[in-house]
Amino acid sequence: MEKADDVILIGGSAGSYTLIIDMMEALPEIFSPAIVIVIHRNPKFTTRIEDTLSARLKKEIVQAEDKAHILKGGIYFAAPGYHLLVEPDKTFSLDISERVRFSRPSIDVLFETAAEVYLDHCTAFLLSGANQDGTDGIKQLQRMGSKVIVQSPTEALISTMPKHAIEANGHVEIYNNRQIMSYFRNLK
Repeated sequence: MEKADDVILIGGSAGSYTLIIDMMEALPEIFSPAIVIVIHRNPKFTTRIEDTLSARLKKEIVQAEDKAHILKGGIYFAAPGYHLLVEPDKTFSLDISERVRFSRPSIDVLFETAAEVYLDHCTAFLLSGANQDGTDGIKQLQRMGSKVIVQSPTEALISTMPKHAIEANGHVEIYNNRQIMSYFRNLK
């Protein structure tokens, strides 16, 4: 498999899980960008998001591993308890440094490091959540020419994260859930 030239980032917390599942179900059979997802999960509890989604969608969905290449059409979740970084050689790096905005994995860390590598070949979605994670990462994505889409706070189950990102970052595209689903259905 080839390394991904384009990447789609998804950051979510409380209230985002169902929408993320819907986004993955909407994907076409074949698509080119890698999809990298940070969802806040408690490392004290075993979750099987990747296994459950792989079986349900009949697509390989994996937990990102340290030094693994980011491949075209790959779907990756950040491991609970580790920050997920994108390295200049388009590989992942896992990090256990301090929490960012009370979170590890942090959406900000993924957004900031991916922006540095993928520049304008990066699209990021920030979804429902109860903290401010993702806000600083969006600033870096915008500086690097990436496309940023924030879930409409009126449709987010918990609007804190999208609302704060919109207020702090000025111009961002705001999509309702129907627009988000359309984006993933039409991905090539």
